[in-house]
Amino acid sequence: MIGRVLTLAGGLAGAGTLAQFPEFSQQYLQRLGGAVQALDQVVADFDASAADLGLNRYQALDQMQGTPFVEKRRVDMETTFARHARLTGDLTALRDTGPFMRVYHAGRMGDRDLLRGTWGDFKPALPLTFEGAVFAGSGLVMGGLAVALMLGAWRGMRRRMRAPRATVA
Repeated sequence: MIGRVLTLAGGLAGAGTLAQFPEFSQQYLQRLGGAVQALDQVVADFDASAADLGLNRYQALDQMQGTPFVEKRRVDMETTFARHARLTGDLTALRDTGPFMRVYHAGRMGDRDLLRGTWGDFKPALPLTFEGAVFAGSGLVMGGLAVALMLGAWRGMRRRMRAPRATVA
């Protein structure tokens, strides 16, 4: 009886948790688009400044040396260019996907700053969409199975510990 209640509780916890994914991923995608747009401007400004001097981006970066501040700024810009490229690739992969394909591409939702911001503003809610129902149902099954498997393993260990041991004469 307790095992069934725990299995149901695990299933409900899984349902409630997984049902939030469609909305969370949508909010992450919106933040991702905003971050890419902001980085587009930074990159365009840098490239325009370089072009004004007859340089491409890499030539301009090579010239950023001589003082600790300028060298630190070069490293910062290289980091910004790398993040811009990564986030642009993530946005391209995620932009036209629905919540089911976003699960497949969940690895592209890994920018720590964007995750922190999304999580900080996210408010769990009852999903009343088809996608929310599917994710809730999947979470119910997976949560229930996880608890049932853990309880089964625990019961098996208890049986083995209680079983009398045969002595070898």
